[in-house]
Amino acid sequence: MSNIDATAIHDSLNSDVAAKLDQLEVFAEIDSTNSYLLQQPAPAAGKHRVAIADHQTAGRGRQNREWISAPGASLCLSLAYTFSSRPDNLPGLTLAIGVAAVNALSETGVDGVDLKWPNDIVARDGKLGGMLAEAQFRGDANATVVAGIGLNVDLPVTLIQDNASRWSQRATDLNSLVATPPSREIISGALIDNFVKALRIFETSGFGPFIESWRHHDWLCGRRITVEQTNGSISGTASGVDDDGALLLRSEDTITRIISGSIILDNS
Repeated sequence: MSNIDATAIHDSLNSDVAAKLDQLEVFAEIDSTNSYLLQQPAPAAGKHRVAIADHQTAGRGRQNREWISAPGASLCLSLAYTFSSRPDNLPGLTLAIGVAAVNALSETGVDGVDLKWPNDIVARDGKLGGMLAEAQFRGDANATVVAGIGLNVDLPVTLIQDNASRWSQRATDLNSLVATPPSREIISGALIDNFVKALRIFETSGFGPFIESWRHHDWLCGRRITVEQTNGSISGTASGVDDDGALLLRSEDTITRIISGSIILDNS
């Protein structure tokens, strides 16, 4: 049985969000909360399902990279939401979910959190978490999106030391950021409320309403980076995102729009 209290999460939700919740499931261990929800029946349009886990054994990030966690050390949460009509610019959805995650953390007393394009959550130059948004299309009209987040809550020291990467010196966790971290129930409720709010806004207005907040929390902007892509690498200075959420990379007098790729800091 999970140590996360599903009833406490449900009771913390905004009343409108709670009314549209089809199901909330909490697991002690699961392969992947995203994979689980993708295998379940899609919620009706405007409604949502949530899966939360203490521990994932096969968590995934972008491009099917492994998301490493330890039992009881992380919060793994995924939310499935069905749009009533297929929105434009689904690639920008991951960035919108990132803004929602920062808002949720701020509401629970965790400040100083930024975003690294396209799907990492950063605090004190360490990786605090990551996100993954996946879409399923059913016919021409609607789409179901599963938005997942993995947050480091209380990582073992060995796991922090073993997770140094080429873009950040280390992993970090909530215990390192605040004297009294919010409970996983409080964080989960705030994430669900903010994810649903963001998905509703994105459905009607796309990425536009999130641009200003994203740029405010853009950890990568101004840094020299290399973007590794399937057809080669390109280096330059990260220069924010455009109106569609693509990364802008400045090389001398040229601006290149980056839709996908792996980011490496040139000075790391």
